[in-house]
Amino acid sequence: MNGPEPSTIYPLPHHQKMVFLKNIIQNPNIQVGDYTYYDDLENPYNFEKNVLYHFDFIGDKLLIGKFCAIASGVKFIMNVGNHETNPISGYPFAIFGNGWESIESDVSYPVKGDTVVENDVWMGTDAVIMPGIRIGNGAIVAAKAVVTKNVPDYAIVAGNPAVVVKMRFPDDQIVKLLSIAWWNWDVAKITRNLQLIHSADVDALAKCV
Repeated sequence: MNGPEPSTIYPLPHHQKMVFLKNIIQNPNIQVGDYTYYDDLENPYNFEKNVLYHFDFIGDKLLIGKFCAIASGVKFIMNVGNHETNPISGYPFAIFGNGWESIESDVSYPVKGDTVVENDVWMGTDAVIMPGIRIGNGAIVAAKAVVTKNVPDYAIVAGNPAVVVKMRFPDDQIVKLLSIAWWNWDVAKITRNLQLIHSADVDALAKCV
């Protein structure tokens, strides 16, 4: 056998609060890779409700890679949630019209681009990800962290605002891991090398490439 079928909704049939996320997403501006799961304390279909201020007219995307583990209550703040910060008031007067639209040509809401979660990322309960953030491959985001800056590959971040508290591997091994990119292997190769993927022996895994 080569692992669970990636197209299944409930990879653990007895536990229907966990889903392979790709298979329940409706919004075309949310893209999720194979085997990434979302586990919700109430209902995994809450996931899209936790992608906040995500409206079509901006066009920003939430891009999530393969083999990510996303805990209950993780929230993504998308670009429509941004307000101006340069004017004296950050209040969005122009959207209400009735004479307030007179400043519309001067309005410039910040758009920080797509939000990207790379591969093999673990995101703890109630973490909050701000717009335009990249969370690197192999990173860990602690429970209740508020991520306001990009997270390096294989970093562990925690706090509000989230800061790097530890790197999971030395720099030279991170370079090797990014070169290996095991998450892009076919599932049969992943299965054959599962013991090494589940070990801390980066050099041994590198010999399998």
